[in-house]
Amino acid sequence: MVIVLMGVAGSGKTTIGAALARRLGWPFRDADEFHPGANIAKMRRGIPLTDDDRRPWLEAIRASIAQYLSAREKVIFACSALKQIYRELIEVDAEKVRFVYLKGPPALIAERLAQRRGHFFDPKLVQSQFDELEEPQAAIDVDISSSPETIADSIVAALHL
Repeated sequence: MVIVLMGVAGSGKTTIGAALARRLGWPFRDADEFHPGANIAKMRRGIPLTDDDRRPWLEAIRASIAQYLSAREKVIFACSALKQIYRELIEVDAEKVRFVYLKGPPALIAERLAQRRGHFFDPKLVQSQFDELEEPQAAIDVDISSSPETIADSIVAALHL
């Protein structure tokens, strides 16, 4: 099984992913690891990524997910997956890849981004992510206002793990 934690920047994908990985004993991969240098440079400059920018990034994530599935290994990915076409690209196998949508109000997310240090994502870009976001229909929705451990527990329960 592959769990993909999705949502806009600042929704807690990495923090919750790490908590969930500890809880389940599964490996955790952050999709930020897969960004080409040009994408990181754009985001540092406050320039939103285009679909063309995201394509090689999503293809690399898809390839990694396919490797985990091929090896029959469980893994947790953190990936914004803002649009349905992005989710379809990385899904690989609808029965084995489960999306968890980390959902929260823009004010909470902006507050979290303002406190974040050492990340390449320019907080001014969060509105562009909300503008691009297509809320998923086939995902588990999770409210991000609780602690990471509580959220991880709710994900485990929702997925019957």
